[in-house]
Amino acid sequence: MEIVIVPDAAAGGELIATAIADLLTRKPDALLGVATGSTPLPIYEALAAKVRGTDLDVSRARICQLDEYVGLPKGHPESYRSVVLREVVEPLGLTESSFMGPDGSADDIAAACFAYDRALAAAGGVDLQLLGIGTDGHIGFNEPCSSLASRTRIKTLTERTRVDNARFFDNLDEVPHHVITQGIGTILEARHLVLLATGEGKADAVALTVEGPVSAVVPASALQLHPHATVVVDEAAASRLKLADYFRATWAAKPSWQSI
Repeated sequence: MEIVIVPDAAAGGELIATAIADLLTRKPDALLGVATGSTPLPIYEALAAKVRGTDLDVSRARICQLDEYVGLPKGHPESYRSVVLREVVEPLGLTESSFMGPDGSADDIAAACFAYDRALAAAGGVDLQLLGIGTDGHIGFNEPCSSLASRTRIKTLTERTRVDNARFFDNLDEVPHHVITQGIGTILEARHLVLLATGEGKADAVALTVEGPVSAVVPASALQLHPHATVVVDEAAASRLKLADYFRATWAAKPSWQSI
């Protein structure tokens, strides 16, 4: 696991967007897994700026969802399908045909979960999966005590997560209780995992993820098991890291030819 401490969210977004651009240059049809929420927005903004301002060609890129609410009607503005189309797919000049995600409005949710897991494998697997982290250490919607071998499935959200996400709805009652999420085992199959965390509110979760034991209580700690995982944090999110100075030193000494 590589830990990169950056000055702020914008710097983190630029760093990760550059890594994605490098990936798409090497592999134009790469499958990019995206996360929702406010944290990854600087990544998408920086990547869209590269598409507008450089010769970066993303026309063959493919986008896939990490998770989806269960029960929201098709086209609901806060369904994650709508959010990803609005914040990622359209700004990159892509069409809905480049996008894949689970069906949170399906009559048979269990079948929809299985179908999405199979679809990711059939697509050749995720090349780079972007992740955020919850204040309780969840990734995707794998809440604490999720199995580290779990596959795409339905999960019940904790009240803490529902409260955290209520800012995207008119009130807490509108936040669904259930979601479809890639499981931790599914996430770990991506070739490169990149987690971005910003703000002091994520500092405890980041410290437990990076420096604590691998534990289902902190689902993000499973990134320690991955051969190519990168955790990018701003100064506030890094404030509880005991080895912060070491992480800064290793980043400063990193060979110029080696990307994240």
